[in-house]
Amino acid sequence: MTYTTVQYSLDVIKDEVRNLINKGAIGRQQPIYTLCQFIPAREWAYVECELEACNFLLRDRIGDLIGSEKWEND
Repeated sequence: MTYTTVQYSLDVIKDEVRNLINKGAIGRQQPIYTLCQFIPAREWAYVECELEACNFLLRDRIGDLIGSEKWEND
């Protein structure tokens, strides 16, 4: 049996976070550790390692992770 390891780059994590925000599942003011509810437990360690490698703490806000957004219709 072969298991595939999922690679989580910071860009992939940010895309997932934006999708969750757009769905209304999470808010920009919530802490990053809120994401663990939406990522399978066996993959959370990879996400956590990538965030730490990029100097993000789990208590940081989701808004800090994705930064400011540009609106083209303003």
